[in-house]
Amino acid sequence: MSTVLATDSPAYLAYQAYDLPGNLLALEPLGNGLINKTYRILQGDDQGWQGEYVLQEINQSIFPDVPGLMQNILAVTDYMKGIISRRGGDPERETLTVVLNREGLPYTRLEDGTYWRIYEFIKDSFSIEQVTNEDEFYRAGQAFGAFAADLDDFDASQLTEVIPKFHDTRHRYAQFEEAVAQDRAGRVAEVQEWIDFVRTRKSDCYLLYDLLDAGQLPLRVTHNDTKLNNILMDASTGHALCIVDLDTIMPGLVLFDYGDAIRFGANHNAEDEADLSKVQFDAHLFEVYTRGFLKGMGDRLTTLEIELLPWGARVITLEQGIRFLTDYLNGDIYYGTSRPGQNLDRTATQLTLVAQMEAQWPELKAIVARAAQSR
Repeated sequence: MSTVLATDSPAYLAYQAYDLPGNLLALEPLGNGLINKTYRILQGDDQGWQGEYVLQEINQSIFPDVPGLMQNILAVTDYMKGIISRRGGDPERETLTVVLNREGLPYTRLEDGTYWRIYEFIKDSFSIEQVTNEDEFYRAGQAFGAFAADLDDFDASQLTEVIPKFHDTRHRYAQFEEAVAQDRAGRVAEVQEWIDFVRTRKSDCYLLYDLLDAGQLPLRVTHNDTKLNNILMDASTGHALCIVDLDTIMPGLVLFDYGDAIRFGANHNAEDEADLSKVQFDAHLFEVYTRGFLKGMGDRLTTLEIELLPWGARVITLEQGIRFLTDYLNGDIYYGTSRPGQNLDRTATQLTLVAQMEAQWPELKAIVARAAQSR
């Protein structure tokens, strides 16, 4: 049964800042997102028309620069609509549509300091939480590759860095060394093996960003959260329809968007697996995603970017392991934990995947070379 929240609720007050067509039929909580509070809006009129919208409160503890974040999203989605229209697609379904408020802004700030936004709801679509077959993983790679290709000519430097140094692995390494030196939680001695593991790979943390600084890698528009559930699938065809969750759209390296999907998709273990014998990097799934990603990218990647794709997966996995280890050394103050030692298990899982990638390195490079030739 549809409900309408109290008229003094923040969600209702935010809703009032917009001039949506029709009358309000429903305003109710939607989903269980961990970052932003989300609500469903249903509008209707006397002729039977109904329209759905998504209202969200933006989490300022993670995204303090909401105006910058929303300008990023508006700039990218407006650009995408032009690309999609020119190729004969449906811009209302193939990218997000930000609704402007009565002041013409893509966000609304209430008197209590909270920020809100509204998107048009994309009907007849669904998302998948995890990979259940190879075809899904291939299509995910193709979707994120096509997303990056569509934005190839967009000037990434005009975007705000909403989370500064988010994937700057040099910065993450410096934070790790600071955590080791301070030893706030008294845990350095027990994790010396993993500290040594990271230190012997310090040069890996510098590789890609040093190439960016040297002008050898292009700065691109990057999504920075390339999980499978951030792709809306068309309910009628089952094919990828729209990339969502654009909050972390920033300038960056496309190698990391590719690599992060490999990191969590090309294995069959939990991120906090305590039994390292169950942690297995799957080179076949690596190949499946790589073929899809290169298909979606077309000819937009440089020769060096293609050559470095395995490094994208390896470095982003190392980075995530470093972040988990840093948090463990600092006393588990950033990543939520449900049991003692969980961040250490997360660390061990990621760094074990790194070691397994290293062990399969010639094969991974050969896979990328074959996939690039067969596009």
